[in-house]
Amino acid sequence: MNEQSPLPDMLWSGLGLVAPLEARVTGVLPRPGIFGISIDSRSLQPGDLFFAIEGDTNDGHDFVHAAFENGAAAAVVAEARAHEFEAAGTLYIVHDVLAALERLGRAARARSKGKIIAVTGSVGKTSTKEALRLVLGEQGQTHASTASYNNHWGVPLTLATLPSRARFGVFEIGMNHAGEIIPLAAMVRPHVAIVTTVAPVHTEFLGSVEAVADAKAEIFSGLEQGGVAVIHRDIPQFERLRERAEASPAGSIVSFGEHEEAEARLISLVLAADHSDITALINGDEMTYRLGAPGRHLAVNSLAVLAAVEAADGDVGSAAATLAYLAQPPGRGARVNLQATGGAFTLIDESYNANPVSMRAALAVLAGTSPGWLGRRIAVLGDMLELGPDAPALHAELAEAIAESRVDVVFAAGLLMQHLADAIPSNVYGGWAERAADIESAVLDAVHGGDVVMVKGSKGSRMSAIVAALRERYTAVAETGRP
Repeated sequence: MNEQSPLPDMLWSGLGLVAPLEARVTGVLPRPGIFGISIDSRSLQPGDLFFAIEGDTNDGHDFVHAAFENGAAAAVVAEARAHEFEAAGTLYIVHDVLAALERLGRAARARSKGKIIAVTGSVGKTSTKEALRLVLGEQGQTHASTASYNNHWGVPLTLATLPSRARFGVFEIGMNHAGEIIPLAAMVRPHVAIVTTVAPVHTEFLGSVEAVADAKAEIFSGLEQGGVAVIHRDIPQFERLRERAEASPAGSIVSFGEHEEAEARLISLVLAADHSDITALINGDEMTYRLGAPGRHLAVNSLAVLAAVEAADGDVGSAAATLAYLAQPPGRGARVNLQATGGAFTLIDESYNANPVSMRAALAVLAGTSPGWLGRRIAVLGDMLELGPDAPALHAELAEAIAESRVDVVFAAGLLMQHLADAIPSNVYGGWAERAADIESAVLDAVHGGDVVMVKGSKGSRMSAIVAALRERYTAVAETGRP
């Protein structure tokens, strides 16, 4: 049976935008209204409202004409440059475009009657957000950003596109410095706030893991009165996070992990190459379910997902069953089989980001794979950034995880990864270069049938280019990751 897709919700009427934007309008108001919002003229859909945000490297005002050429219904522009676009199309003219987007986000949150969940953490924010989007999407209209829109413009953009009828909203909130999460959490006003974990990430700016914990705990400040704080019970910073939650508007605290006192507790875990089988206690109820992605870290975070679903009045049993269909997105563990000389090999794409905790978790996943005949476990690793003065030691210390994970070959790229290259045995060393681009050809020539190749590094290390090169040279055989 062919079913037509339901029409998208109209986000805002043309007139309804005026007050929250605090705008004056030139041109004809969009009718019946706008169904999407964009800050990128390249990905803008016809009928979207374009916000000319001034970013770190580009000013959206330079792309207003392109936005109208691509079908924008209207554009939000700053008063100082509005005269440049008088003939281009309908304009909502404001003093500050980003501030106007923030006001629109707050207006969307104010009218929402859905349950709102916010997620932060040093590792696992996006995968947890995606798991929540998946399981809650089976239970009602669920709104979440399609990308990691977790910063000072991404959060209000995601809020501004929150449909008024959505039953659930899931928001990822990130930070690099202390104080960044507070205004974002105040904007989102979650009913449930999750901290996945705390790790030595952004210590270049924050100075210590304890300071990272304090910065992540800022998410609790935005909780609705009586809301639920969901905290990883196994980490050393648990008590510090709990103290911050107790001082917040939270009405209750739910912990998750393997600790015997965790309300969402892992009882048993069977790890397979492409999934995990889990038995857990969720507030005293035992359940067994399959997670359609491998890795102990993802299994533990699935407990946070189920705890949040329960706190948001969702169906926990249904959510657990839906987790079987979780697949990792590109850059965050997505897998593909590629045809090479001698047969197919498996590529695990972890190239979006990296820190010591996520790097060890990814290596553990690599350890759980089963290479084919004469195949090897190959790790292609780029620099982990923003780690401060401890960065050289943190890279060298990965040699232990390499050995534990039974990695056969290591290719390393970046000045920091040279410390790892110097620390691993010569029989494991595959090559090192200062840049990812300089190690690319060696990796391409090294892989053959039966190998499992995992590529990981911080976004700034540009390891995604190696993933792209592998996929360009070798033909995809079959995607994996869903049962």
